[in-house]
Amino acid sequence: PRMAQEAAPVLLVVFAKLVSSTWHEGSGYYLESHTNEVYAGETPPEPALDYRRVPQWCATLNIHRGEATCYSPRGSSYRSSLGTRCELSCTRGYRLVGPSAVQCLPNRHWSGMAYCRQIRCHVLPAVLRGSYICSAGVQMDSRCDYTCLPGYQLEGDQSRICMEDGHWSGSEPICVDVEPPKIRCPDSRERIAEPGKLTATVYWDPPRVRDSADGVIKRVMLRGPEPGSEFPEGEHVIRYTAHDQAYNRASCKFSIRVQVRRCPVLKPPQNGYISCTSDGNNYGATCEYLCDGGYERQGTSLRVCQSTQQWTGSQPLCAPMQINTDVNSAASLLDQFHEKRRLFVISAPDPSNRYYKMQISMLQQAVCGLDLRHVTTIELVGQPPHEVGRIREHRLSLGIIEELRRFLHLTRSHFNAVLLDKAGTDRERYISPVSPDELFVFIDTYLLSEHEAARRAQSGDPCE
Repeated sequence: PRMAQEAAPVLLVVFAKLVSSTWHEGSGYYLESHTNEVYAGETPPEPALDYRRVPQWCATLNIHRGEATCYSPRGSSYRSSLGTRCELSCTRGYRLVGPSAVQCLPNRHWSGMAYCRQIRCHVLPAVLRGSYICSAGVQMDSRCDYTCLPGYQLEGDQSRICMEDGHWSGSEPICVDVEPPKIRCPDSRERIAEPGKLTATVYWDPPRVRDSADGVIKRVMLRGPEPGSEFPEGEHVIRYTAHDQAYNRASCKFSIRVQVRRCPVLKPPQNGYISCTSDGNNYGATCEYLCDGGYERQGTSLRVCQSTQQWTGSQPLCAPMQINTDVNSAASLLDQFHEKRRLFVISAPDPSNRYYKMQISMLQQAVCGLDLRHVTTIELVGQPPHEVGRIREHRLSLGIIEELRRFLHLTRSHFNAVLLDKAGTDRERYISPVSPDELFVFIDTYLLSEHEAARRAQSGDPCE
C-alpha cells in the first residue's frame, strides 16, 4: 500500500499527459489511455501493482564478464520485478567495479551501477643484465619467467604470477655476476740450463683471460717470477689469478722444469786435486787438474763437460816431481820449485855440527807433515873443497852451492837455516834448530793459500 501511495502521483501525471498509448521504458508493458480528462475534486484511485501483469519492472541485468544472482519477492522466476535484489559477481580474471548488490526500485531503476573490469598488474620493470617473458602480458594468471644474460645468475624469484589482487607474486629478482672469468695459462715447458750455468732464462706469453659476463677483467695477478727470469735447476710452478668486476676470481698454473745436463763426476788424481768452474760437472763446466806440491801433472790440464754429457780429453796423472840438478845457475834450480814447493834450506859448517844433527833428526821424524805442507829440504854442509849440497838423493855442484849461499846470505861459520815460500821469498830465518811443530804452525798460519787452507779444513791432517 505504501509503494502504491508513492507511485500514484507518478501515474497520475502520466495519465494527464498521455493522449495515446505510451510505452514505459523498463516496465515491460504498454499502458493505454482513452481519455485525458481529469475531474477536479475526484481523487484518482490508487493504482494496483499487478505483478502478474508487470513481471519486468526494471531493465534486465546483463553484466559483461559477470553474473547477477537475483532474489525476487515473487519467486525465482521474477528476476527484474519490483523489490528484486541481485548480488553481482565477476568471472575469474575480472574485478567488480561498483556495488556488489543492487535492488530494483519503484522508479524502475536499479539502485546502482556496476561493471567487471579485467584484472591487470602493472608492467614489470626491466631487469638489468636480464629479461623476462610473460605468458599473457599483464593479465591475471600471467606467468613471467626471468632469464639473465650469459655469465650472470638469477638471484631471487625465477618467475612471478599476476594474482587476483592485481599484484605480482614474489619480488623482483636481480642478475648477478657469480661466474668466474675464464683463464688459460701457457703450456708447461722444459728448458736445458745454459752452458756453464745452472739456470735457464725462460719466456712465456701472458695467460688468456676472458670474462663471460661483461667482458671486463679488473686485474690479473702473477705468483712467481716474471717472464724472462732465470730459473734454477728443478721444477717451478707459476700461478696466475684473474679478477672480474664482481670480484669473482679464477686461477691457472703451469710448470717450468729446468734440466741441467751433467757429465759423470770426475775423481781427483792421486796426489792431486781438481778445480772446476760452475757446479763442477754441468754442461759447459771446465775442470783443471792440479797436482800437490812435489808432483807434476802428466797429461791434459783441462777437461770440459759437453752437451753430450761426456768430458773432453782423458784424466791426467800426478807423478813425483823430477828435480834437475844439472843446471847452470841457482836461479834455474829454484825455478823448478816456483809455485810448487816451499824450501827449507839448512847450512852447517860440518856434518858433525850438533845443531845440524838435531835439525836433521827432527825433520826425518816429520816427513809426512813436511810433504803435507809441500816443504822440500836442501842441505848445504861442510867447507870447500869438500862441501856437500843435496836435495834428497840429488847432489848439487859446488858452483850452485856457492850461488845459493850468496843468494840466501847463508854463512859457513855456524848453523843457520832459512824458509822460502812457493814464490821463492825469504819468510823466516833460524840460528838454532827449529822443531817441526813450530815450523808447521808458522806455515799453517802465514803461508797457506786459500785453496790449501780449504783442502786442509776439508780433509784434516792425515799425518796425525
